[in-house]
Amino acid sequence: MALMRLSKGDISGFKFLFALATMYGLMTMLVHPILYMKFVKPLGIDAPLDRFSEARAVQHIRVLSKDIDGRQEGRAGLREAADYIKGQLEMIKARAGSDIRIEIEETVVNGSFNMMFLGYSISLGYRNHTNIVMRISPANSKDSDPSLLLNAHFDSPLGSPGAGDCGSCVASLLEVARLTVDSSWVPPRPIIFLFNGAEELFMLAAHGFMKTHKWRDTIGAFINVEASGSGGPDLVCQSGPGSWPSRIYAQSAVYPMAHSAAQDVFPVIPGDTDYRMFSQDYGNIPGLDIIFLLGGYFYHTSYDTIEKLLPGSIQARGDNLFSIIKAFTNSSTLQNARDRESFPATANNYVDQDVFFDYLTWFMIVYSRRVALILHSIPIAIFLTMPLFLCLLYSGLRSWFAIFCDFTKGLLFHATGVILAIIFPILFSIIRLLFSSHAMSWFAHPYLAFMMFVPCSLVGLLIPRIVWSCFPLSQEVSVLKTSREALSDEARFWGAFGYHAIFTFAYLVAGLSGGFLTFFLSASMLASWVSSRLAVKYYGCQLLRSTVIYIIPLIPCLTYGVYFGGFLVQFVIEKMGMVGAVPPPYGYFLPDVMVAATIGVVTGLCVGPLIPICGNWLARSSVLQFLLHLTVLALALSSQFFPYSNDAPKRVVLQHTFITADANRVVDSTYDFSVVDSNSLLFVFKYVPEVAKELHVGSELSFETAMLSHWESWMATYPVTFLFSRSLKFPTGSDDVLKQYRYFPHLSEYKPRTIFSKGSRRVYLELSFGSLEEVWVTVLNITGPLSGWSFADNILPAPEIIRGGPPSYILRLSGASHENWTFWLEASNSEKLRVQVSVLDQNLFGPAKKLKSLFPDWVDVIAYSSFISNYIF
Repeated sequence: MALMRLSKGDISGFKFLFALATMYGLMTMLVHPILYMKFVKPLGIDAPLDRFSEARAVQHIRVLSKDIDGRQEGRAGLREAADYIKGQLEMIKARAGSDIRIEIEETVVNGSFNMMFLGYSISLGYRNHTNIVMRISPANSKDSDPSLLLNAHFDSPLGSPGAGDCGSCVASLLEVARLTVDSSWVPPRPIIFLFNGAEELFMLAAHGFMKTHKWRDTIGAFINVEASGSGGPDLVCQSGPGSWPSRIYAQSAVYPMAHSAAQDVFPVIPGDTDYRMFSQDYGNIPGLDIIFLLGGYFYHTSYDTIEKLLPGSIQARGDNLFSIIKAFTNSSTLQNARDRESFPATANNYVDQDVFFDYLTWFMIVYSRRVALILHSIPIAIFLTMPLFLCLLYSGLRSWFAIFCDFTKGLLFHATGVILAIIFPILFSIIRLLFSSHAMSWFAHPYLAFMMFVPCSLVGLLIPRIVWSCFPLSQEVSVLKTSREALSDEARFWGAFGYHAIFTFAYLVAGLSGGFLTFFLSASMLASWVSSRLAVKYYGCQLLRSTVIYIIPLIPCLTYGVYFGGFLVQFVIEKMGMVGAVPPPYGYFLPDVMVAATIGVVTGLCVGPLIPICGNWLARSSVLQFLLHLTVLALALSSQFFPYSNDAPKRVVLQHTFITADANRVVDSTYDFSVVDSNSLLFVFKYVPEVAKELHVGSELSFETAMLSHWESWMATYPVTFLFSRSLKFPTGSDDVLKQYRYFPHLSEYKPRTIFSKGSRRVYLELSFGSLEEVWVTVLNITGPLSGWSFADNILPAPEIIRGGPPSYILRLSGASHENWTFWLEASNSEKLRVQVSVLDQNLFGPAKKLKSLFPDWVDVIAYSSFISNYIF
C-alpha cells in the first residue's frame, strides 16, 4: 500500500538513490583491496634473490616478536634483538662482493636534552642505549661522501610483542640490506642502515646518533620507517625540509602512497617519530617519514603479533624502499652537511613544500607550491568572473550583479548542506548515547558507523535543496527566455563550485598542502558542468541523460574521495580506542561525535558535488523519510553490538602501585586501573565480573563511592598520564614484592651540599634502583625553588603546572638500571626542594599476574609495577 502512494517522481527518486548506492558500492569494492594491500602479491621464501620478499622479512619478524620475549628497555630481549640484527648484518657482509665495502658498528649512546612532547615540557636523560649501524658503500668511496640514511627502531612498546611497531620496520630494512648485496647492485653513494634501540622512550637512540656518531654529517637524506598499525598504506606522513624528498618519492615509488595533507594534520596527532630528530630538532636533513597507518587496533597492545600483519603491506613497502633508495643515491642533489651549508643555492631550488597525492596507489601527482599558487587560484577566479562572463554572453540581458547574488545564494545553500551533513550525524550520535549503556558500538564493527551516519548525513545535504524553492531568484525569469529550473541549476552548481573554490584558496593562503582535494573536486565539477551543458545543447533537455553525463566526469574524483574518505574514517575509528578518557560530561560523547563528524565531512566530499544537479531526483520528502528510517534502524541495531573483540580490543591499564620509604619498606600498595577511551572502568567491571569479584567490587560501585586514583600515582607514564581520567584504585597486600625485592628505589645525598654566597645551594644526589631488574623508565617530579641541574647542559625545561599543583620540573631517566644515577640539583633559596621518584618496573607479582589473567580476550591489559617515593632536600 505504501508503494501505491508514491508518485512517479518519488519512484524515480528511489531508483536514482539505489543507482547511486550501487555506484558507490562498486567504488568501495575497488578501493577496499587497495587500502588493505590485497592487490599486492607477497613473494615467498623461495623468491629470486634479486627481489624483495615479504616471506623472508616475516621470518625476521617471527624471531623478533615471537622467539624473543620482549624488546622493551630493561628486558633481556632487547639485547637479544640487537645481537640478532647484528648477526644478520654480519651474514650479509660475508656475502658481499669486492666492489662494495660494508662496515658494521654497535654503538652505545648517552645523553640528556629538553623537549616538548604531547604539548608538555620535559627533560630526558639516558644512558647505555644501543644502536646497530651498517654502512654499504662503493669500494672506492670516501668517508665524506654524502650518504642516505635508513632508520628503524627495534625496541617495542610496553607490554607489546611489537610485530608491527616496529619489528616490521626492522625486518623490511634487513631484507632491503640483503637485497642491496644479493642483487649485485653497487650503490653510487653510501647507504647507512640505522637500527636504533630506544624510540619508544621518546626517540632517545636517534638523538644519540645525531649528537655523537661519526657519520652523522655525511647524511644527505634519510628515510624513517615507522608503524602505527599492522599494515595498509605505507603512507608518507612527513616530507622535508623542502620538496626534494617528495619529488624523489613521486618519481620512484612502485606503489606511491602519499598525501601532502598528512603534513597539515600530523602536528596535532598525539605522538612523534624519529623523523623529528633527523629533520627538525637536531638536523636539517631532507627526508621522508613513511608509516603503516591501518591496523591501529593492535598498535601498542599485546595483540601486535605476526598473525595480525596485513599480507602484502611489507611487500609493497620493500618494493617501494628499494626503488626509492636507488633514486636518492643517484640524485645529484644528495649533499652532506658541509655542502648543504656551503652551497645553499641547490637546496633553495626545493625550499617550498610540494603539493602531492597518490591516485589509488596507481600513480602520484606532485607539483610545486609556485604551481599551486596558480592552479589553486584558478577556481576562485572562475567563480568570481563567471557572472560577468554570463552577462557578456547574453549581451547584457542578464545582470552580472543578479547572477552573482544567485551564485552567492547557491554557495550559502551548499555550505549549509555540508554543515547539516556534519551536524545531523553528531545529533543522532548524541541521541543514541542518551539511550545506550555504552559508547563506541561501531569500534569493532566499522560498517555500523557508515550505516548509522551516512543516511542522516545525506538528509542534511538534501534539506537546503528542498527549501530552495522558498527563496526567489535575483534574476528575472520573465525577461530571460530560460526556465526557472535551469537558472536554479546554474545557481546551485556555481554555488557548490564556489564553495570548493573558496576552500582551495583558503588552504593556499594558510600555507597548507591539503588543497589538492578541493581543487580536484572543483576541476572535476567544471568538466561535468561543461559536459552536461553540451549534452543539453545537442540532445535537448533530457533530465536523465544530462544527469548521467554530469556524473560521468566526476567518477574519477568521487572514486578518489571514497579512497581518501574511507581511509580517513577507518583510521579515526581505530584511533578512538586510544584517544584518551576525557572527563565527563563530554568525554562519554567525544569518540562517537568525532566519528560522526568525520563521516559527515567525508559524505560532503563524496556526495556534495552531485547535489546541485542530482538533487532534482533526491530532494523529495519520501526519500528523506526513507533515509531517516534507515538511520533510526541502524541506531537501534547498533545497540545490539558489543563494541570490542579480540580484533578490536579495549585497552586497560593496570598499575600495581607501591609507595615506599627508606629503600626497604612498603608504606602502601594498591591496584590502580585506568582506560583510554570513553567506556569507563564501570563498563569493564560490569562485563568482566571475574575481575570485579577478585577486587571485591559489588554491583553498587560508582565513581562517587570508589577510591579515585590520584594523578601523582601515574607519574611513571608521564606525559601519557593525561590520557587517563577517573582512574580507580583498590588496596592490596605487599607480601609478594617483599619476598622478591629486598631493596626498592631510593634517592639520597652522596656528598655534602655546596652553599653559595647568594644563598643558593647545590644538592648532590644518587638514585639507586635497589633490587629492581626490569626498569623501563624513571620519572622525577621536582618542585620548589629549582634554579639549575646537571642535566640537559644545565638548562631547565619550562615548568609545568600539573592540575593546579605547584610548578613542576619533569625529568625522565632510562637505561642501565643496575647502575646508579648521580646528579646535582641547585636551589635558588633556602626553601625545600621536593622530589617525587616514580619507577616503572615491568615485573609483575603473583596476585597481579592472576588479576591480569582474569580479563577476557577482548581486553588488552597493559600491566606493570610502579614504585613511588618522596623526598625533601
